Amino acid sequence: MLQDLVDLGRYPIDCPGSRAYDQLISDLRRELDRDGCAVLPGFVHADGVAHLLQEAKAVAPKAHRSFSRTNAYFTKDDPRFGTAHPVRRFYDRSNAFVPADNFAKSSPLRRIYAFEGFLPFIRTALNESEDRFFRYDDPLADVILNVVEEGQGFPWHFDTNNYTVTLAIQNGEEGGAFEYVPNLRNAEDENFKSVAAVLDGDRAHVHRLELQPGDLQIFKGRYSLHRVAPVKGARSRFVGIFSFVEAAGMCGGVERTRQLYGRVLPHHHAREGLRKDELLD
Repeated sequence: MLQDLVDLGRYPIDCPGSRAYDQLISDLRRELDRDGCAVLPGFVHADGVAHLLQEAKAVAPKAHRSFSRTNAYFTKDDPRFGTAHPVRRFYDRSNAFVPADNFAKSSPLRRIYAFEGFLPFIRTALNESEDRFFRYDDPLADVILNVVEEGQGFPWHFDTNNYTVTLAIQNGEEGGAFEYVPNLRNAEDENFKSVAAVLDGDRAHVHRLELQPGDLQIFKGRYSLHRVAPVKGARSRFVGIFSFVEAAGMCGGVERTRQLYGRVLPHHHAREGLRKDELLD
């Protein structure tokens, strides 16, 4: 059970079918249907946050720190497109991720992800069926810690997996806001024109979130363009990331995995190209 981590009184994910559970699902579905994002404030209680923060500080030195220039799709340059095309727009990226193989079964972060009621809860909130919702089959990326240090952030991008569930553990002293544009593309249409408009500075449809430690966020990141604003101050921003996908066996691509974690495994080569859509990443 997760009483030592999760506020099960406020968020009874262990009691499916109860009135409180059904009301919670209804509220989350309304938010997700509206803009592809829902937040559960204080999902992890104060004592739980303390456990997660202790773990985060211990594993943060194991993060793969990378500094590069990437486009929104984490792909290579493609001269078939014009120079103003989103595929050919590259931005400085400075970030760090602690890969999933640093989190044992007893890890507080992995315990939440592996809890038997967690996947059904997230799946039900997203109104997905059992045959379209699975844990990410990526040994480096199913449960990770994002470490953002002073001056670092994450430029506009799309996620490679359909659903991302994040848990705020520690904020930086300033900055680090999460910004996103809901449902900017879909499985059949990259919508490059609208992506280019956001990259050009159009903020008409940009949503901004200031998450607090313990907040859980459910986000449809494969279809919503999003970024993390640069962090200011000496304190790092820590966010746990739990990943779910719509097809069994989905795994990160070789190129993107190498960028984010500094290494790839035979598993990634074996699964390369096994996707259900035709999106670039």
